[in-house]
Amino acid sequence: MSILELGSLQLTLFAMMLTGALLKKKGVIDENGKKCLSDLCISIVIPCNIFKSCLIDFNADILRACAALLASAMVMQLFCLALNKFLYNHYPAQQKKVLQYCTIVPMSGFLGNPIAEGIYSEVGVLYTSIFLIPMRIVMWSVGTTYFVAGETVDKRKVVKNVLTHPCLVAIYLGLLCMITQVRLPSVVLNTVKYIGSCNSALTMFIVGTILVDVPLKSICNRDTAAFSVLRLVLLPAVALGVGMLLRLEPTALGVSVLMTGMPAGATAAIFAAKYGSDAPFATRCVVFTTLLSMLTLPLWAYIIG
Repeated sequence: MSILELGSLQLTLFAMMLTGALLKKKGVIDENGKKCLSDLCISIVIPCNIFKSCLIDFNADILRACAALLASAMVMQLFCLALNKFLYNHYPAQQKKVLQYCTIVPMSGFLGNPIAEGIYSEVGVLYTSIFLIPMRIVMWSVGTTYFVAGETVDKRKVVKNVLTHPCLVAIYLGLLCMITQVRLPSVVLNTVKYIGSCNSALTMFIVGTILVDVPLKSICNRDTAAFSVLRLVLLPAVALGVGMLLRLEPTALGVSVLMTGMPAGATAAIFAAKYGSDAPFATRCVVFTTLLSMLTLPLWAYIIG
């Protein structure tokens, strides 16, 4: 993909993001509607998009690339968890929780698939799904404990949430179909493909509804700027180094860098509000990194070729 094509993709996604913001501004999407859209995406649309990406011809090269990509993702999660041990100790407790969560959970779950599909087509979505497995596990285990520290955490419930997460279930089923090369009925295939094709628009609408709730003048300060450098520049640079050490093939390397260089996860604001943390600060981190990522993601895509 040329830099012009990538710029066109970014502008298209941004236009859909603005559409979501406009719908929220006009009251077409209210808070309940935003929650419904988020649940719809996570429970149905993104899993269908993941499953659809697995319906490709399987070969040993894909298996090796997926294994190496999974190893790269595990290294990055361990690195981020190590950073969280000391990097934010000078922040107030409520902001520390937000920053720790945003470090291990980028917005790859929402933004990842549209960008990967636009740049690398179906195999990009497959690689993205594999790369996000450790992140999803850490998100629903360690990530949750950042906000509920001091409360009794039901470990069985955490394990259940991880194992039965719709996106992970889609990966289990998709990989099974890819490895066995089973032929599914056309009605099943078409249903999954049509639902999965809604992914880009719906996810961008959701991001747009988040952006519109925060005054732009309030989002840029020293803390959000420093975190943005970490989230959008330093972490993807580390991912690039790890990928090169593991000798990832070009598409897998590109996916690992771009998914790591995504803005802070939108669920940070949701969890912060739900568990009495600093929700405004979380929202500012999400919005500021999202806006800056419109510049940094094309640069990273250009760097990795």
